[in-house]
Amino acid sequence: MTSSARPFLNRRLAEFGTTIFAEMSALAVATGAINLGQGFPDTDGPEEVREAAVRALRDGRGNQYPPGPGVPELRTAIAGHQLRHYGLSYDPDTEVLVTAGATEAIAASLLALLEPGDEVVALEPYYDSYAASIAMAGGTRVPVTLRPHDGGFRLDLDELRAAVTGRTRLLLVNTPHNPTGTVLTRAELAAIAELAVERDLLVVTDEVYEHLVFDGAEHVPLATFPGMRERTVTIGSAGKTFSFTGWKVGWVTAAPELVRAVRSVKQFLTYVSSGPFQYAVAEALALPDSYFEDFRRSMLARRDILAAGLAEAGFEVFRPAGTYFVTTDIRPLGEKDGFAFCRALPERAGVVAVPNAVFYDDREAGAPFVRFAFCKREEVLREAAQRLRAM
Repeated sequence: MTSSARPFLNRRLAEFGTTIFAEMSALAVATGAINLGQGFPDTDGPEEVREAAVRALRDGRGNQYPPGPGVPELRTAIAGHQLRHYGLSYDPDTEVLVTAGATEAIAASLLALLEPGDEVVALEPYYDSYAASIAMAGGTRVPVTLRPHDGGFRLDLDELRAAVTGRTRLLLVNTPHNPTGTVLTRAELAAIAELAVERDLLVVTDEVYEHLVFDGAEHVPLATFPGMRERTVTIGSAGKTFSFTGWKVGWVTAAPELVRAVRSVKQFLTYVSSGPFQYAVAEALALPDSYFEDFRRSMLARRDILAAGLAEAGFEVFRPAGTYFVTTDIRPLGEKDGFAFCRALPERAGVVAVPNAVFYDDREAGAPFVRFAFCKREEVLREAAQRLRAM
């Protein structure tokens, strides 16, 4: 290796090191702790979907490069899903793009739609890939913080409007929201849509937890609002809905010119991916409504087990209206530093969690909050709750 005074990592990404998920998952392995940090299930999804993947492998479907936009069966199924659940009509050939998970969909969308110096308004706290993708595109992130209110986290619409300037190109919206579990209401989404139309903004909306909403909350895609279909890139994923996160099958639905732009970038990232799994996900999206309802009901039961255990252990619990994460406040435990708390927790209690501060530009604002994932078996959640109570 040659010596150089210049850092090897370019300055756009210098602030991003190893993700907190890798660090905390490694701690879970090293200590034998229960991993409630990273958001992946500890059981596989529907057997018929897994067998569909095996069938595709054996039949030689997808073992070579699939088509760049995704296999026709999956693109058709994605379009059918959007029409069936939301009344949104998309052309499978020109308005649907299959990606290597939602993470690639986010990165490709931002790389395609931003010019260096463009501002992106995003709801803080946000999934860590958002900040990295904005940086890779040369954009400037402008956070609008969801703040604790009445047992949850709420968006201040006045603050959102004030964040939009003449340099704003794009709104990056996530609902149901990771990590807070907030589900934006129809009225909030209508206000966001009005702002986007008024200021002629593009919107990228991450809706991967669309089928995980609880307590009467509803998921309403931004693309359903007046003037939004032609300016919105909607991102979905099979990993969260069908519990096959390792397959990395995501998608984009948008107007043809937006899909063309995103595809222009995607082809130079992964080109294609997940060949046989695409056929399986096509079958998964056609599962009856009972699957989606049973899945939601199962996650609701797990949420309640973990939320109750965390409350009994002394945390302040923000009960999520969506996703499979619970955010807690550690100050009632006499703690205030989420990083220190999470790094010590595996040894103290045999449980791994994630400090929410990693999802904030303003680390102090996120310092007392810690996120736990409840997409685990019920017996695992009960054991984790017992360990936390003992702590």
